[in-house]
Amino acid sequence: MQSTLKEFMSIFPGIESFFLMDSGMAIARILLILLGFFLCYLGYKKILDPLLMVPMGVGISMVNAGILIMPNTGKLGTMFLNALVESPQQHIDAFQIYFLQPIYALTFSNGLIACLVFIGIGSITELDFFIANPRMSLLLAIPAELGTILTFPIALIMGFNPSESASIAIIGGADGPMVLFASLQLARHLFVPITIVAYIYLSIIYAGYPFLIKIAVPKKLRGIPMEEMTVKKVSSGEKIAFSIVTGSVLCLLFPVASPLFVSFFLGVIIKESKINRFIDVSDNVILSGSTLFLGFTLGCLLSADIVVDPKMFKLIILGFIALFLSGVGGLCGGLIACKLSNGKINPLLGIAGVSCIPTTAKVAHKCAHEINPKAFIMPYAMGPSIAGVITSAIIAACYITMVPRMSF
Repeated sequence: MQSTLKEFMSIFPGIESFFLMDSGMAIARILLILLGFFLCYLGYKKILDPLLMVPMGVGISMVNAGILIMPNTGKLGTMFLNALVESPQQHIDAFQIYFLQPIYALTFSNGLIACLVFIGIGSITELDFFIANPRMSLLLAIPAELGTILTFPIALIMGFNPSESASIAIIGGADGPMVLFASLQLARHLFVPITIVAYIYLSIIYAGYPFLIKIAVPKKLRGIPMEEMTVKKVSSGEKIAFSIVTGSVLCLLFPVASPLFVSFFLGVIIKESKINRFIDVSDNVILSGSTLFLGFTLGCLLSADIVVDPKMFKLIILGFIALFLSGVGGLCGGLIACKLSNGKINPLLGIAGVSCIPTTAKVAHKCAHEINPKAFIMPYAMGPSIAGVITSAIIAACYITMVPRMSF
């Protein structure tokens, strides 16, 4: 009877693999399959970002369902990808077995996927308010980096080493590609859980930050329309010149982050050059395609062995702390700006400095518009949001350059 059952189970290797792993791993695997279903549902209902959550949910569910005994090694694995290969020969062998291996090896392990996303983001970004008011935009963005700064020592206290702590702290910048790029540079062994936590939390921002705004900012201040401040029209030539000069200066000062700077400003220049064929490719193909494969590949990397790691629970806590502190810092900066301007600046611009572009700018606009239909602050919010991308990249570059040299 037992041998018959064993033969029957061998027909379905995915089910058989459940009985070959310990109970904790099997439970985590079932929970991850259900989590994938839930993320797909939230994306389908547009409660979370569908462009990211649907492919990520599909990847999480199916990679954990598709675990089997690998024919060559006899160990449990999947046919999706192997993130542990190192030597050139191992890469060549992996390319012939795992269908996602080329995408992972050629776009993830070197940070290219983050750069592709940045090109797409640049191609949909409006620079008018930032160029017209760079000082105000930067002053609003700097306090919104509170989580990026304070999470670093908190992570050290919780037992992470300096490089891991810096990678986790970048979550506070609310910039997914930045988190991926920095974690690959500083803590490659943790880049999957750090990036997964970051992207899930970034999708929750749209639902969570409005509650923080309602708690921290009085209703009458949320509805400031900013009618007295005009958004100066900036020509395409000025935007292109600004992008080339600013990008070159930032690459000169922070060469470690130069791939991100050049990608973002290249996207802006493509947009402002008004070359329609390039614009269609950068927006509809590069941004959409890279987001699809980013979400799907990250989902396929989230297997049960990562979730049962004790560090995962700490990462979930620290990710929340980082984004919460950045939101608080941004709103404090916005309230100070409102006070100094005698009530002319809507304090919600501060939350836009948390650089999840353009999500946080949309959050600021939506919360203001709910209180006052005349408060159309989206153009103003894009300034701090763009400044937040720059300040986050600068902090990431400082972490990548300085942390490995420090002794703690």
